[in-house]
Amino acid sequence: MKKFIAILALAPVCVFVTGLPAYGADGPPEWAYPVTPLGLVLPPDDGVPRRVPGSTATYTLTQIRDRFIAPVWHPNEHAPLPDIVAQGRKPDVFACGFCHRADGPGGPENANLAGQPAGYIVQQMADFKSGARTTSVAKRNVDLMIALSKPITDAEVAAAAAYFSALKPRAVIKVVETDTAPKTFIMANHMAAVPSGEKEPLGSRIVEVPEVLEQFVHRDTHAQFIAYVPVGSVAKGEALVKTGGAGKTLQCSICHGPDLKGLGNMPAIAGRSPSYMVRQLYDLKSGARAGANSALMKAVVANLSVDDMALIAAYLASQAP
Repeated sequence: MKKFIAILALAPVCVFVTGLPAYGADGPPEWAYPVTPLGLVLPPDDGVPRRVPGSTATYTLTQIRDRFIAPVWHPNEHAPLPDIVAQGRKPDVFACGFCHRADGPGGPENANLAGQPAGYIVQQMADFKSGARTTSVAKRNVDLMIALSKPITDAEVAAAAAYFSALKPRAVIKVVETDTAPKTFIMANHMAAVPSGEKEPLGSRIVEVPEVLEQFVHRDTHAQFIAYVPVGSVAKGEALVKTGGAGKTLQCSICHGPDLKGLGNMPAIAGRSPSYMVRQLYDLKSGARAGANSALMKAVVANLSVDDMALIAAYLASQAP
């Protein structure tokens, strides 16, 4: 329990909950949009250096919590970080690598940027800046992206986009089909398994959690995730992705390439966080995400239910990036 409390102390905000905010029967899926209530006061830094497996680097709690620092645990695995990725620019532009990590894998609460087309990344920043890309549920990390898109310069965006685009994406998600999943709590806009190991019925949700919470909280790029999905989801999602489900949607390969790893400036969607993917599909359908190329997605999402979105996301998460 002491170790678990120490892990919680690292997060910007965390809180145990018995249920997520009610967004309405036809609204955004609660499990895909976890929003951490504000109000927790973090304990002070105890000064003890933190470490992660396979690294000689150390960081204090203060450094790990600092949004102008992107911890670099494994420097030999990627190129040196551009300044905007490594440290941002005070006072308003946080380090890109703080949230998206030093080599871009991100987490369930945000985007995996590794290997995404540079032009796509640049366009998303433009959409955040113009107000074309928002979200169906107020989430602090999306609000941060919108806020920092205003003062960031075109040169800084270009440098970050070039860096992340040149990285090789890695598999970071294990998909498990099951009828039950760990009970969870909200931690910094993502879910984490309760330390007791208790389970509960999964239903039609996807429950995506860090495999080793401490690694993810330490912003280790080696952190892995487990996505618990309903039994049969991967096969059903494959049918929707590859055939369009008898007219329900369109084949994803048309725009995202035959291997779903991107085509031109269209993003890769294989191996992505299922929580993130469901949010994007829902936001596209709701109109919250209305930036460049959104019109191309309207026919794709128009007839999709949230359950359909979860099936598609489960299949995509199971594929090699």
